[in-house]
Order: sequence, then structure tokens, then C-alpha cells
Amino acid sequence: MSMAEAPRRCCDSLQSSLFLCHKESNLSWFAHRRKDKCRLTEDPCRFLSSHFMVSLLLMLILFAGAVSSEWDEIIVTQSDYQVLQAIKHSFSDPSGVLRSWNDSGLTACSGGWFGIKCVKGQVIAIQLPWRGLGGRISEKIGQLVALRRLSLHDNYIEGLIPTSLGFLPNLRGLHLFNNRLSGQIPPSLGNGPSLQTLDLSKNLLTGFVPSSLFNSTKLYRLNLSFNSLTGSLPLSLTHSVSVTFLDLRYNNLSGAIPDTWGGQTGKNPYELQSLLLDHNLISGKIPTSLSRLQKLQEISLSNNRINGTIPDAIGLLSQLRSVEFSNNDLRGNFPESLCNLSSLASLNLANNRLDGQIPDSVNRLQNLSVFILKGNRFQGHMPSALGNISGLSQLDLSVNDLNGTIPVSLAGIPNLVLLNVSNNDLSGPVPLLLTEKFNSSSFRGNLQLCGYSVSVPCPSPPPSENLPPPPRKSRGRKLSTKDVILIAAGALLGLLIVLCCILLCCLIRERGSRTKKGRPATGAAAMRGEKGGPSMGTEVESGGEAGGKLVHFDGPLVFTADDLLCATAEIMGKSTYGTVYKATLEDGSEVAVKRLREKIAKNQREFETEVNALGKIRHPNLLALRAYYLGPKGEKLLVFDFMPKGSLASFLHARGPDTPVDWTTRMNLAMGTARGIHYLHTQENIIHGNLSSGNILLDENNNAKIADFGLSHLMTIAANTNVIATAGALGYRAPEVSNLKKVSTKTDIYSLGVIILELLTGKSPGEAMNGMDLPQWVASIVKEEWTNEVFDLELMRDDASTTGDELLNTLKLALHCVDPSPAARPEIHQVLQQLEEIKPEVAAESGNDGAATTTTAG
Repeated sequence: MSMAEAPRRCCDSLQSSLFLCHKESNLSWFAHRRKDKCRLTEDPCRFLSSHFMVSLLLMLILFAGAVSSEWDEIIVTQSDYQVLQAIKHSFSDPSGVLRSWNDSGLTACSGGWFGIKCVKGQVIAIQLPWRGLGGRISEKIGQLVALRRLSLHDNYIEGLIPTSLGFLPNLRGLHLFNNRLSGQIPPSLGNGPSLQTLDLSKNLLTGFVPSSLFNSTKLYRLNLSFNSLTGSLPLSLTHSVSVTFLDLRYNNLSGAIPDTWGGQTGKNPYELQSLLLDHNLISGKIPTSLSRLQKLQEISLSNNRINGTIPDAIGLLSQLRSVEFSNNDLRGNFPESLCNLSSLASLNLANNRLDGQIPDSVNRLQNLSVFILKGNRFQGHMPSALGNISGLSQLDLSVNDLNGTIPVSLAGIPNLVLLNVSNNDLSGPVPLLLTEKFNSSSFRGNLQLCGYSVSVPCPSPPPSENLPPPPRKSRGRKLSTKDVILIAAGALLGLLIVLCCILLCCLIRERGSRTKKGRPATGAAAMRGEKGGPSMGTEVESGGEAGGKLVHFDGPLVFTADDLLCATAEIMGKSTYGTVYKATLEDGSEVAVKRLREKIAKNQREFETEVNALGKIRHPNLLALRAYYLGPKGEKLLVFDFMPKGSLASFLHARGPDTPVDWTTRMNLAMGTARGIHYLHTQENIIHGNLSSGNILLDENNNAKIADFGLSHLMTIAANTNVIATAGALGYRAPEVSNLKKVSTKTDIYSLGVIILELLTGKSPGEAMNGMDLPQWVASIVKEEWTNEVFDLELMRDDASTTGDELLNTLKLALHCVDPSPAARPEIHQVLQQLEEIKPEVAAESGNDGAATTTTAG
């Protein structure tokens, strides 16, 4: 190098060193070396130029020393920089999320490159989920030797999984689910010494499950579900001592499940907690060796071709909480050993060929919530011991050969929301409380069962044997003239009485008809001179033949008390407040009638004051109270608009697989619910206190209508305490609520947050998930960075580039709402504002319907 070229070479080297060096000591050493070389020049001008550059360098060194804690070791190495450029060029990036990956690379490790994290200039994480990326994953990614986590899930990436990923010594988490990856799973992935989580679900992968995957001693979570994998399960799977979660659902796996689980125990305890193999082509028997997996909590083998009997050894798994063996070819009796599973919360053996009797010892399953045995060949009586399982919420024994009567004890199960005993050989009357809570579809198909519907009445009881015997007829005695006259007079008198009754009925019917047709929409009470008329916007009439009082608020339906009491009624549900009926009036119109339980309402004077106030409340997202009826014996009926689509709970959880609920509909329901609560809090100063998806009803356009608001004002303190307890059991109660005094607007926010989580996850809050409620379960999943598994699968099928951020932001909002601390929860106006910002097009479309937030009746 000539003396004239020294300054230029010096400055070029300086730029290169700034890019490559990582420590202040290295940078300082380099600067001194270059300083000495630059002083060798003989040209004064160039010497000044060189001197200036060295001075500038010294200033940079001093500045670097002042902020060394922020800028030390953040410049990416040249080799990692080149790999990142190769990865960028192999992707297609229609949304431009990789625009920040510029050519200089100086800010790659300091937060300037989106989705990149570094340590000491080496890339340790690439996190680019939900970014609409396409193209392929470059094989050069295997040169990022420090890479610990690769998250590219929920994109449109195609092609093969790079084999080189299996040779990364520090790779701990590989998250490539919900893409379009194809080909086979590289066996090399089993060579990763640090791999802990591997999730390749929801792709187009084919071929076998590599046996090498289970050679790792650190892999604890493996999810290969929703692919097209074939072949049998590798034997190495059954010997893994590290895997805690294994999900191979929805593939084309075949062959038998190996019966070599566990191997030798004691030295290396087996950690498997979740074994999910449903929806495959697996055949053979359920292996007895599964009983060695003492930490197993969840096992799902449903929708396969498994035959044989259920091994008694399954009853040794003391931590088992969920058993799914439905839709197979299992035979034999119900194993009594299953009744030893004290932790069991869900047992589904539906659609097999099981027979024999259901054992009475089933009552030992005190934590059981879901019990489904439908579609089998069970015989004998239904065990009355089922009524002792207080936590039971779903009981389905339909399509069997059960006989005898329905045990009265079933009516005492407090949280039972689904009961189906249809299509058996049951006989006798259905317990009255069950007919009030469940409709006729729960009991149909039992030819000798009665009392569950008006069309299937129970026969009248036989006449009592204690009645005196009829007088004996005297033989041979002729009727005298006096006897004939008396008989004729009696017959004539009877005929006159019958004619009078017919005439009286006609007059009453004609009067009722004139009243219905001639009464104006408002002010009828004043024209009839009746007492006790409420404030403006109401209409009072007498209770008709039955007595009592009917009070109308505004609304399109006009009916009399007789119309209401004589309507055809069908039970829709039962709650702590009372029973809800669907009432069909004589003209074909339908209303919902809530009959309040006895002795739970305030005295009549207080009740009327409060109910008249509730009758004035009108909002597009609140279910309007149209009328109420006070009976002569203290009966209290509340009349509402009938919502034919039912509740949000049934809309989400009781629909068929071919009726998906898209993201836009769910957000519309969340916003509608928030608008209704906003109106109650800000305009009416009402705390709902019992908000759940069960009392959010849907109109014909799937708009939310909140029901049961303000009912606490009608009830006694004791009745409201029961309501709070029920809300807690269903999973919507805020943790601070222990009595009525604790209820506040923030408790409604908590319940709203649970409902939003319900919309996001598709899961019912009443179902325990690994011993946790819905907010706790979601928080645990998010904490482990498995966020994608929170969302309902239906939402994952939507366009990830448009819904990904919306789902995440809505999830953050919901978790904010269910914060354990009431003070940390947002106010309702903040919740509504954030929902509208997340999905502005839905807010704009539904805002016109919900704009009238201050309207009242009258």
C-alpha cells in the first residue's frame, strides 16, 4: 500500500470495522492501529484529512463508551447478515413487512429489523407470525448457529421444511403451523440437542412420523395435527421420557397403537400428559401399557377404527381428566375401574357397541362434568346415583336400550344444562322439574314415557278403592208415576244448566273479542276507568277471567291477560330467577315469558315500582320488557320479545360443524354487548351483575340483545346471592365477588371479558380446562407463547394477513378486562372504543343501529 492510498484505505477499514466489531475494546484497538498508519503520510492535506478522520473516530469511541450499556454487542455479524438477506429473498412479502431489512444491516440487532432478536451480534430469534408471507424458507437458515426460536406460523409459506434446521445446536422452539408446507418431515429435526417445542400443525405434510423425533431428551411439546401424515406410530414414541404434549389428530395414520408405553419406570419417569390421536385410521385395541403413564391427564382416541374392550388398567391413571373414546368399535361392559378416576371431568364413549349396565358406582366420579354414552347398547335402569354428581353439566344417554323410569334425583343436579335420554325403552312420567328445564327432544323415542309434552300426557290415576260401592238395583220393582215425574224434571233441569253454561261462554268470548279489536294502543285503562295505572307509556288492564293485573309497555304486540294465560307454552330454559317459556298466542305471534320463582321477588309495591322503571328502558342491544302480569295468587310473569335464534351460548356451542361463525359476526356480537353494557352503566346506572353468554340473545340479524338486566332490582337479597353463586359456577363471576355488596361496574367488565374470550376461543367458560377456568387457561397458553392454540380453529381459517393483528389485539383487550384486580380493568367506554378501533368496518356498519343510546319508552 502506497503512502498516498493510506488515508483512503484507513477510512474504508474503519467503516468495515464498525460493521463487524462487537466490543468497545476491539473498536478502540482497531482505531489506534489505523491512527498509527494514517500518520505515515507525507502529504500535509492528506495528513490533515487523515488526522480529522482519526479525531472523528476518537469521538465515536468516547461516545460508544458513554452509552456502552445500550449499544454494546448489537451489530450483527457479517455471516448472519448474509443469511438474513437470503431468507428475505426466498420469501414473498406482499405486505412489505420485511421492508425494514435494509442492505446496511447496522440496525438489524438494535430493533431496526422487524422480528429479529440478537445476542452479541448473532441472531437468536426470528418471529414473523401473521404477516402474510409466502414463498419458501431458505435452506441457508441452518447457518444461524445461535438461533433459538423460529416463529413463522399463520402465513402462506410453501415448499419443504429445511433439513438444515435439524443441525442448529441451540434451536429450542420451531413454530411453523398454519402454513402450506409440503413434503415429508425431515428426520434431522430429531437431532437437535436443544429442541423443546415443535409445532408443524395445519400444513400439507405427508409421509411418516420420523422415529428420530422421539430420541430427544428435551422435546416436550410435539404438534403434527391437521396434516396428511400416513403410516403407523413409531415405537420410539412410546419410550419418550420428555414429551408431555403429543397431538397427531386429523391425519391418516393407520395400524395399531404400540403396546410398549412406559417401558421401565422409576429411573426415568414418563411425563406424557396429553395424548391426542383422534380422527385417524388407527385400528387394533387400546393398549394396556398406557396405564404406566401415571401423569396422563388427557387421552383422545375418538373417530378411529379401534376395537376390543376398554382395559381395566385405564382406571389406574389417577390424574386423568378427559377420556374421549367415541366413534370407534369398542365392545364389552362399562369398566367399573373407570369409576376410580376421581379427577375425571369428561368421559365420552359415544357411538360404540358397549353393552351391559351402567354401574351405580359411577357416583364416585364427583368431578365429572360431561358424561356421554349415547349410541351404544347399554341396558337396565338409569342409575339414580347419577343425581349425586353435583357438578354434572352434560348427560347424554340417548340411543341405548335403557328401561325403567327416569330417576327423580336427576332433577336435583344444579348445573345440568344438557340432558338427552331419547330413543331408549324408558317408561313412566318424566320428573316435573326436568320437564320445566328441558324440551321434548330430550325425551322423545321412549314409547312408554309420558308427561314431557302436552301431546304426551300421562294417564289419569285409577279411581280410589275406598269409594262406596254403587247401590244395588232393586229387582222386580216398577217405577211409579212419581218416580217418572222426578226423573223427567231432573233431566230438564240438567239440560237447562247446560244451555246456560253454553250461553255464558259465548257472551264471555264475544266480550273478549270486542275488547281485543276495539281497544286503542294506549290509554285504554283510562277509558275503562281502571285503577293503578303506571306512568306514561304503559297500559293497564284487568287480568281477565283469572283476575290479577296485566301491564303493557310500548311495543307492536297487543294481547289480553286471557290471551297470555291461554297461550301454548313451551319451556325454553330454567335459571335462578325462574322458568322461561316460549308462548304462542292465538293469532300466531310469539313472546318470551319469564315466570319468576315463588318467594324470590320483593313485595308487590316495591316490585311494581322497579318493574315499571325497567319497562321504560329501550336500546338496540337490550332485550325490551314489553309487559308484566301479576296473578291473584302472587304469580309474576315478565313478557319480552321472542328471539328465535336463542342465546349466544347455544349459537357458539350447540351448532353443527357445518355452521361456522366468522370473525366479523363475533366482533359484531362483542361490540353489541359492549354497547348494551355501556348504556346500562352510563345512562341507567344499572349493574347487570349476572352477564353471561346464556343471557345474550340474538335477533334475526345476529345482533346481540342483553337479557336479565335489572332483574336484581326485583329480587330479595337472598335471591340475588344465589344468582351470584350460579354466575361463579358458570365461570363468569369476577374473583372479588363474594356477596352482593361487591358487585360493581368492574364485575360486569370481567364478565364481558370472559364473553370476548369465549368468542375468541370457542370454548365454554363452564368447562374446566386442566383444572383452570377460561381466563386462567388463556393466560397460561399466552405465557408459554403458544398463542395460536387459544383461538377457535374456525378463526384460523380466515385470512391471517387481515385478521391476525385483530385477533391479537382483541385477545389483549379481553385479558385486560379479566385482570384479577378490579382497578386494573378498563371502563366500559374504553372497551367499546378499543373494539371499534380493532374492527372499524364492523363498528361503522353496526353503529347506525346502536346510535340511539339514550332513547326510552314513552
